Amino acid sequence: MSRSFQTASAAVCIGVALMLIPRPATPQANRPRTQVVLLGTGNPGPAPARSGPATAIVVNGQPYLIDFGPGVVRRAAAAQLKGVAALNPINLRHAFVTHLHSDHTLGYPDLIFTPWVVGRKHRLEVYGPRGLKAMTSHVLAAWADDIKIRQGPNERTLIGASDAYRVNVHEISPGVVYKDSNVTVTAFNVKHGEWGARAFGYRVQTPDRSIVISGDTSPAESIVEQCNGCDVLIHEVYTEAGYAKSSPEWQRMRREYHTSSRQLAELATRARPGLLILYHQSYQFTESTEEDLMREMKAAYRGRFVSGHDLDVF
Repeated sequence: MSRSFQTASAAVCIGVALMLIPRPATPQANRPRTQVVLLGTGNPGPAPARSGPATAIVVNGQPYLIDFGPGVVRRAAAAQLKGVAALNPINLRHAFVTHLHSDHTLGYPDLIFTPWVVGRKHRLEVYGPRGLKAMTSHVLAAWADDIKIRQGPNERTLIGASDAYRVNVHEISPGVVYKDSNVTVTAFNVKHGEWGARAFGYRVQTPDRSIVISGDTSPAESIVEQCNGCDVLIHEVYTEAGYAKSSPEWQRMRREYHTSSRQLAELATRARPGLLILYHQSYQFTESTEEDLMREMKAAYRGRFVSGHDLDVF
């Protein structure tokens, strides 16, 4: 065997050996990664492609829900199938509700009971405005027979942790309402008609991203202040094309409770988010389309924005 061949063979062996030695993780690999997962981008209208408002912030494999509109648990399961393993429904333990309108809360019984039935071991921790404790008590009372039977001799062994259907309810005021090693969640008031001080938006600060969620609101200075150059702003919107075709009653409601595309463009220009995500889109109620919404936003807003759809991940 020639000396040159022996030298080349040795070099190959050394190279293979080096490849097999575990390498220390790079700082980039150790960085926490935050995902924003849209579980529901709709409104009260039963649009088949848009579940009720629900957003998951996933940090280091831990999910935090903002709102729980109809379909929230099945959308979480669908996100799990798409590769967001953290959204296995048994992991849904922390939830924050913006206000108690039905389209934001009709998934509450589902969130309480379904993950419990399939294996959640811990009680829910739920944060929201005054009235949330009463709502929770009524939900548990409505399903009292279900709870009794599932805790009985035939089903108890299937479920395991028998009290994980219970909910620790935290009725909140503006300010920091929750903090752990992954997130700091700050609640702030928004303007949603007669809900007054019981309507909140949330700022979620993670180790690598700042995310602001408007909830339902007419234009609110608090959103500009809380975002102030945030990484992601998730904001509700309705089209001016749809507004023009609405009845006077619907027009009044829109003005007092919600934000038009033009108003949102003005607000976002001052808030300066890295990305604006449009959700709770209200054109389904009126004679307008998503194309109308995109056209109106492009004409009025120069920042980066997207029209959110259920199961989008950012």
